Amino acid sequence: MDTEPGTRLVVGPFNRVEGDLEVRLTIHDGHVARAEVTAPMYRGFETMLAGRDPRDALVIVPRICGICSVSQSVAAARALADLAGAAPPANGVHATNVMLACENLADHLTHFYLFFMPDFAREDYRARPWFETVQQRFAALAGTHARAALAARARWFTLLGTLGGKWPHTHSIQPGGSSRAVDASERLRLLARVREFRAFLEETVFGAPLEEVAALESAAALDAWRAREAERGDLRLFLRIADELGLDRLGPGPGRYLSHGAFADAEGRPAFERGVFELAAGTREAVPLDRITEDATHAWLAGDAADARHPREGRTVPDADKPGAYTWNKAPRLAGRVVETGALARQLVHGHPLVRDFAARRGTGVAARVLARLLELALVTPMAERWLAALRPGEPFHRTTSLPEEGHGAGLAEAARGALGHWVSVQRGRIANYQIVAPTSWNFSPRDGAGTPGALEAALVGVPVTPAETEGATPVAVQHVVRSFDPCMVCTVH
Repeated sequence: MDTEPGTRLVVGPFNRVEGDLEVRLTIHDGHVARAEVTAPMYRGFETMLAGRDPRDALVIVPRICGICSVSQSVAAARALADLAGAAPPANGVHATNVMLACENLADHLTHFYLFFMPDFAREDYRARPWFETVQQRFAALAGTHARAALAARARWFTLLGTLGGKWPHTHSIQPGGSSRAVDASERLRLLARVREFRAFLEETVFGAPLEEVAALESAAALDAWRAREAERGDLRLFLRIADELGLDRLGPGPGRYLSHGAFADAEGRPAFERGVFELAAGTREAVPLDRITEDATHAWLAGDAADARHPREGRTVPDADKPGAYTWNKAPRLAGRVVETGALARQLVHGHPLVRDFAARRGTGVAARVLARLLELALVTPMAERWLAALRPGEPFHRTTSLPEEGHGAGLAEAARGALGHWVSVQRGRIANYQIVAPTSWNFSPRDGAGTPGALEAALVGVPVTPAETEGATPVAVQHVVRSFDPCMVCTVH
């Protein structure tokens, strides 16, 4: 961390983050007055794809990231399916949903046990009554529950070994469905693995049946549930810490939340609804996809506010010496406005009563983001059991798909971190343009041409920074806010 005493801090690079991240802070009267989020690494995947056979995207795009490669595969496959006007059979939909759920839930588990909770085992919190418990369970590389979560995660990922051949970068996800059929005996083994994962969640994470957690309908019901067996499960411990430290009000979101909808069935009905949720009004609207733009005013990329484009016509042209730029990330906007995406957004858009009530009563800060991710563990694991039970061995998992020589396609998905979109244009049988807007592109957006900060930049304003933290220590509250958004910077810069 580099410092300009009393006024400026540059926090970074962050450990336990996928990719490179820096946050430049201006401190005034012990609080963050301004934040600029920097993605300092350029990778150029969108440039690599130009001129290639469209199917090459299915091999290249997942390699953007090692921890959410299935999400990239799903978005790419959907973009090509949209280009071709294709639809996979029911078995292909169910198998793809299981693979995406496997990755998303593993991300949630990793975020909680390995990225987020170890910060509460720092010396800053030694005087807290829960410190020893947190250190025992979550200390980096040594916590008993963290190590148990790693073991559960490893066994959980065997689902992707069966369905996708490997993880990361599986190649079984195709525009026509899944290229890997599952027989009856494999389905039983996969169901056993999901139930083993359920057992870990019920014993260690929640200390309760998943259905009991999923059925909680309000912040008051959550409090009553927590009080009944206050020492059971890591969710209850987190809620205790969140209450004591005021994490519910730390780092609030922009009040506008985006989800592309998650885990659609063979008829296109999503298990989690798609839309834009306005917190102040409590309303959900359809996503105006034609009004997504990317503003490169403060990115080291060609373009400015006057040249803000829809991703279908987007450009990714480096301009490393551009005046006023401070990141390789563009500024995505929805109808010109900032949105937040992720598990909190998914559940606000979908309308889960606990998340909506918690957000309305206690805010959309750090606590709400983490709670929503843990809640999805309880919601989606039973869905995976149902998708596996719905598989029909012997029936098709894939339909042969022919791609046209000319056309456009869009593939929308929900990664663990939120809304992911791929847009492809094909001319003469080759990719003419390929643009990606990833979840961290939305959340870690720089300022746009009007000077409006992105979701994280705004959430950091007002976060406390102690005098010691302006002299060399890493600001702990800043860490909590950043980690609650769970950055994946390699996806951000493609």
